[in-house]
Amino acid sequence: MPITMSTTSPQHLAQGPTLDIPALIDASPIGRFQLGVFVLAGAAMIIDGFDVQSMGFVAPELVRDWGIARVALGSVFSASLVGMLLGSLALSVLADRIGRRPVLVASMLFAGLCMLGTAHARTLEQLLALRALSGAGVGAIMGNAMALVSEYCPARRRASTMMLVSCGFTAGAVCGGLIAGWLIPLAGWRAVFLSGGLVSLAIGLLMAAMLPESVQFLVLRGARRERIARLVKRIVPHEPAAWLAEAHYLVRGAKPAGAPVAELFRAGRARATLLLWGLNFANLLNLFFLSNWLPTIVSDLGQPRAVALAIGTLLQVGGTLGTIGMGLLIDRAGYFRVLVPGFVAAALAILLIGQPGLPLPALFAVVLLGGICIVGGQPAINALTASVYPTRIRATGIGWGLGIGRAGSIVGPVAAGQLVALGGSAHAMFVASALIALTSCAMTLVLARRRDGPGDAEARDAASADGAREAAVEH
Repeated sequence: MPITMSTTSPQHLAQGPTLDIPALIDASPIGRFQLGVFVLAGAAMIIDGFDVQSMGFVAPELVRDWGIARVALGSVFSASLVGMLLGSLALSVLADRIGRRPVLVASMLFAGLCMLGTAHARTLEQLLALRALSGAGVGAIMGNAMALVSEYCPARRRASTMMLVSCGFTAGAVCGGLIAGWLIPLAGWRAVFLSGGLVSLAIGLLMAAMLPESVQFLVLRGARRERIARLVKRIVPHEPAAWLAEAHYLVRGAKPAGAPVAELFRAGRARATLLLWGLNFANLLNLFFLSNWLPTIVSDLGQPRAVALAIGTLLQVGGTLGTIGMGLLIDRAGYFRVLVPGFVAAALAILLIGQPGLPLPALFAVVLLGGICIVGGQPAINALTASVYPTRIRATGIGWGLGIGRAGSIVGPVAAGQLVALGGSAHAMFVASALIALTSCAMTLVLARRRDGPGDAEARDAASADGAREAAVEH
């Protein structure tokens, strides 16, 4: 398939072709080079999922080993989430300044070292500090991995590819459970963090050797043409290297300038940014409320313990199915035609979960539907966020959306716990959760009616008052 070429002036015709990088990627098939990028990003997501769930797997053994109260572990869980929040906010901005690759590699290596440190923790204070630091490391992984995948994937496959890579998070959580179940009886809880740390370091070193920087980011940052040409050659290996070496490379949009976070509110993006923050907050609040409390509430409603545990697993199975299925649908129908009915279905499913006397098959069905729409909806929100922002602030946009969302992940379980302490009924909690899902639906509808929703973010950026220039590599 021919690559897109722009020759906007006689001077450019004399000096060589001008190649639009996003158009080039859109016009080309996904090759082995891009698949390698996606696999490495997915491997990083596996470590993210493993780390997030690891404390939950080792907590019972840790309580027995150290003789501490279960409530004391609450601060350790919170420290990890707070670390992830801060990592998302701070390191996503850094990625838009120095690149996705160095931040991803450093995050993997740092998280690996922190997991190794956790394996040698001797006090609760050491454990708390190490889990907070590890959270900060993995907090940068998802936003940067999604930005990198977005920038190497053709638009026609972008949503489904990003969401498929996101399944690495769930795979990491599942692998963590299997590894913990095997290692803890053999070598104790410390072996779980030891194995996770070693694998994280190995993947980080592999990424340091093989993971490329985003070619769009390199163009915007004015990198050497030779470096860009080498990466483009790997995307379109059939094109002559000499011809690519003479090309001028183009990414439409403003060159990086000013604070990336402030840029989220410029060029007509303010309302979209606030709506995306609200959407992340609301959905992650619901996701973590359901993940943390659903088995307990179902048990309190009279279901056997085995059913309660199966319900928790089924929620995550639904999330995996939703991630894959919604990604394919979004590529065909668009974000809003999928997310709006998805959040309505989620609200109905959550309401039905809270109904006493619901037959067991129906309970399984509505929990599965809730997982598809809520757990599977989060990767869709991440992909939607990537589509709203141009390359120069994409990592910041995704990272800050996730950071604000992680505040919701802290609020959800805590608020549910307070409602339980105050004598609130399970039905009331599910009604509140359903209303939050409807709020997510409303925010999605408002975003759909705005011009600053998904689409050609680079073109909008180029057309804006502060983005009228084109970033190109010159001689």
